[in-house]
Amino acid sequence: MQNLLTYLIFTPVIAALLGLFISAEAKKIFRLLTFVVSAIQLLIILLIVGNITPQSGSFQLMEKYNWFSIDLGNWGILKAEYLLGLDGLGFSMVVLSVLVMLIAGISSWTIDKNVKGYFILLWILNGAIIGTFCALDFLLFYLFFEFMLLPMYFLIGIWGGPKREYASIKFLLYTLLGSILILIVLIALVISVQAPESGDTVVHTFSLLHMSDPANFIIGSILNPDDAWVIGSQTARWWAFLLLFIGFAIKLPAVPLHTWLPDAHVEAPTPISVILAALLLKVGAYGLLRIAYPIFPDAAMELSSVVAFVGVLSIIYAALNALAAKDLKRLIAYSSVSHMGFVLLGLASLTVEGISGAVYQMFSHGLISAMLFLIAGVLYDRTHDRLINNYSGLASKMPVFFVFVLIAFFASLGLPGFSGFIAELMVLLGALASGSTNELISEGFAFAAAFGLILGAAYYLWTLQRMFFGPFHVKNGIRTELLTDLDRREFGMLISLALVILIFGIFPQVLLDYINPFAKNFSDTLTESIRLIQNP
Repeated sequence: MQNLLTYLIFTPVIAALLGLFISAEAKKIFRLLTFVVSAIQLLIILLIVGNITPQSGSFQLMEKYNWFSIDLGNWGILKAEYLLGLDGLGFSMVVLSVLVMLIAGISSWTIDKNVKGYFILLWILNGAIIGTFCALDFLLFYLFFEFMLLPMYFLIGIWGGPKREYASIKFLLYTLLGSILILIVLIALVISVQAPESGDTVVHTFSLLHMSDPANFIIGSILNPDDAWVIGSQTARWWAFLLLFIGFAIKLPAVPLHTWLPDAHVEAPTPISVILAALLLKVGAYGLLRIAYPIFPDAAMELSSVVAFVGVLSIIYAALNALAAKDLKRLIAYSSVSHMGFVLLGLASLTVEGISGAVYQMFSHGLISAMLFLIAGVLYDRTHDRLINNYSGLASKMPVFFVFVLIAFFASLGLPGFSGFIAELMVLLGALASGSTNELISEGFAFAAAFGLILGAAYYLWTLQRMFFGPFHVKNGIRTELLTDLDRREFGMLISLALVILIFGIFPQVLLDYINPFAKNFSDTLTESIRLIQNP
């Protein structure tokens, strides 16, 4: 099958174009079209599964077309390509994206304000997210990356809560700062890298595949591994990796660059919180795995202890904030920051176990965080109140809802049998087996991360005790008759996520067959690149 990835990316974009010609009053048509888009994407995913080899660590379903080329005279030729492909990393993120966008679309059926504008922005966001996970040309990646920002800005700023303007502007400013840092490195890279088939004429390329090969850097260029320019006391490659790390860490987000996330989550409508936590945060980790580490493995090795420290700091600091949170949605937001810290720790280990665990954590957390924010949305839709202390004994009033809360909370805190346990176990094993730092530091990071898991159990169990156990009671004028149990739509979304989380917790090899070859190839390639750079 040809062009499956293009169909996957542009199906929602075509829906957005069609939506321009649909009456704003036809709300049911927009909801139905959203479901149709997700159904088509699910069908394409099934076709993708049937056309790729799980055990292959290389890119598959490649699509390559010349996009544009510019003659720069003495500088050579600047060439960009429409270059798409999937490996284990991209495949797992694309599958996650399609599943989450289906749930977010169904969750959006309750949106009643400016439905036409909402769903058009949602479809554009859908295409941009999947495009980001498929692009293998840095410029194409960057454009998809940027196209995620504006839809999300408007979705929070127009359909969000009372402080939506503040939250959306803060989100935009933080992410734009990260984008600028990434753009600086993009420019430096395209100046420094040439296509291997250039011949007598230098062909500057945006291809991430060419940028990941040290042999393609131009002699004397700013980022050449053999004689990179020195800026201050460090090489330009060291600074480039640091800029990429900060840029993507803002998106992740990692402490101390995380402050935009709790505000954005608290003010965003439920479906947008689901997408933000489950997908947009993963773009930051994906950028590190796809761009920063493969292109600058030497700097990544040098700064591995810093990356691991930031990961552990995020795990513990965010967990402590979640423990102190009074708003249920803010608690879940800080929980997301804490769990994404495990991705950084696994990545910093540079081991196969750590890399596999980091990718599995990205996938697992996407499912679990989607379920958690749906749970917060169920409560808020009924009472417009998310304060934890305003509820008590909800288990007796909403028993089915309570069962799903238990599943989501236990999955997030890493109980065996759920997907989160597999991911965090692999990350901890990778940290312990890490050869990127000395054994003492490696063990210290692993045990500190394990302490974060204890804090996670503390804030989830304390929340359960306060909100769901004991005699039924509500405060702040909440009307008890509003606290009805799940309707069919809510039950369908939550049972679907719960089953997927259980399946990937009990049968992790289903996804690991795709992730492990990527992790092995990733680790081996980084090791070989470092060897070539250190011993040219």
